[in-house]
Amino acid sequence: MNPIEKLKKFLKENDYEGILLKSRRNFSWLTEGKHNHIVLSDSSGVADWLIFQDAHYLITTSMEEARILKEECRDLSFSFEKRSIGWMESTESIVKELTKGKRIASDTPYSDFDHVDHLLADIRSVLSLNEISRYRYLCQEAGEMVESVCHQIKPGMTEFEIASMVHVKTVERGINVQVALVATDERIYQYRHPIPTMKQLERHAMVVLCAESGGLVANVTRFVHFGEVPAVLRENIKKTAQIDVKMNAVTLPGNEAGFVIQTAMEEYHAAGFPDDWKLLHQGGLTGYQSRERLAVLNDKSIIKENQAYAWNPSLPGFKSEDTILVHKNKVEFMTHTGDWPSICVKQDEILYKRPDILVRKILTV
Repeated sequence: MNPIEKLKKFLKENDYEGILLKSRRNFSWLTEGKHNHIVLSDSSGVADWLIFQDAHYLITTSMEEARILKEECRDLSFSFEKRSIGWMESTESIVKELTKGKRIASDTPYSDFDHVDHLLADIRSVLSLNEISRYRYLCQEAGEMVESVCHQIKPGMTEFEIASMVHVKTVERGINVQVALVATDERIYQYRHPIPTMKQLERHAMVVLCAESGGLVANVTRFVHFGEVPAVLRENIKKTAQIDVKMNAVTLPGNEAGFVIQTAMEEYHAAGFPDDWKLLHQGGLTGYQSRERLAVLNDKSIIKENQAYAWNPSLPGFKSEDTILVHKNKVEFMTHTGDWPSICVKQDEILYKRPDILVRKILTV
């Protein structure tokens, strides 16, 4: 079932006559990988969709119309009618005209329409074969970019310089950066969710990327250390990998997302860090947002086949994060490139390879 069919099924089941889609993620979802953005920091775009059972409208301004039609809305799987207005006017008048007297839903707070994006997340998160193919490619790109940065950075570089390398590599490939986090040395221990600063790298660096293409978001974290890894850090890396494997091993169709968090809490306790799960969210459902929904302890959301998740357990000095695809009896680590040092953990007779820290030689002049 393609996105337009999923939307119409949603409308019928919830007794809506139409739905207004203004967000960038839903534009990309509906068009199977196209974009409607201008301002990268804005969650809404410059062209909206108004979908009814028997009609589909693309609503934009005359300023954006030509490019959107030619570059973003060619060869779609559904037909539509275009409605536009001058850039100095509001498209609200078009929406009012088309929706007068109708029960309408919306993916963003708008007029008196019902806000339903939390319901759409459940629909769009079950990926089609086409989406999975695009997602695998993006995840491989994201993993390769982060890992190449870790291979190229040098002590003395600032966190901003390292982050700029991530941005350059990403934009060069036509991919958008949603999140690029970098921390070095003591900042890795002080903060579990750090943005880059002017701090200079000495020995230890964390590089995080949430990369978006065609609406889908790949999430990946890698670490690098110059010189011998301290024994305490090495032990924490092994324990993090164990927590990670336990979480991913139970990310299977039919299980509740809250069960994964319960499993993580038990593993944190076994590792000797019973409260560290509180220091950083543990991840959750991903897809058309870096996290469509963060999993919490009592989360009753049922995990489904062909959904993507990204868990990110962490202990002092290390975090493990990859984007996974849920299969019937296993998970697939889509950001695993095969070109990174790994830790092998056996769970339920399955051998999992989880990311280790990259150890590099200390550079000498």
